Amino acid sequence: MSESFIKKIGIVVKPGDEEALKTASELSSWLKERGVETVCEPRRAPRADAGADVLDIAIRDNSELIVVLGGDGTIISAARLVGDKEIPVLGVNYGGLGYLTEFRIEEMYSAIESIITGDYVTDARVMLDVELWRAEDRIASGRVLNDAVINKAILARIINIEVRLNGLFVNTFRADGLIVGTPTGSTAYNLSAGGPLIYTSTASLVITPICPFTLTNRPIVVPDDAEIEVRLGGDSDGVMLTLDGQVGHKMQVGDRVAIRKSKTCFMMIRPTNRNYFDVLRKKLKWG
Repeated sequence: MSESFIKKIGIVVKPGDEEALKTASELSSWLKERGVETVCEPRRAPRADAGADVLDIAIRDNSELIVVLGGDGTIISAARLVGDKEIPVLGVNYGGLGYLTEFRIEEMYSAIESIITGDYVTDARVMLDVELWRAEDRIASGRVLNDAVINKAILARIINIEVRLNGLFVNTFRADGLIVGTPTGSTAYNLSAGGPLIYTSTASLVITPICPFTLTNRPIVVPDDAEIEVRLGGDSDGVMLTLDGQVGHKMQVGDRVAIRKSKTCFMMIRPTNRNYFDVLRKKLKWG
């Protein structure tokens, strides 16, 4: 047996999926036979409204690899769990679409066997730091892998959203909302709203209005080192800032959202037997 370079692995499981939890327990035993320690017991993905608890902190601070058994939502929870740590993450698809959990269940053991001996390739996925400001007070902050979304929570009314890029006025969008997304997030809400697909390693972000009042207001692709400021204009009650579709904050008129590229990347382990376009063809049913 090859020497194991990875000695400690954290396992995160999709909440409510008993089959995934069973597989996690079997994986834990399999790892132990190979001299690899499982950090804590297999951990259900933390709730979006929960802070990091003792088990989350233990996984974050002690794992050399995190294995996620779930769907894309579980991967996003894991991205929040690891915080500033750039721990490689292996996503095994126990969900539906599986843009981010690219490994199939039947590939899991062979993939981990290679990974623990140091034979793997990672994609450094860009994340965004997001801050919500009310006057001079920062009332919320977070980090996203996919997107930050401003949209209405109640009533079918158009809202006004002013956008600035590096201090330069871009436009005031009158729309149902606005998405600021990463290349990873381009296959998420951005795609549903008519935004472009962006190759994952492209150094860019996308600003996509949701159902704009003026049809010529189209998605805009911008450099990923740009600082984006979004301000909520007048007559825009009942609006939420949503981070990766999992964490929400109520906004008031005049609030501004500052968005910039995070110094921390999300390190995803990718399969070596297929590429990004293979995934798109399968998930989007091209052809």
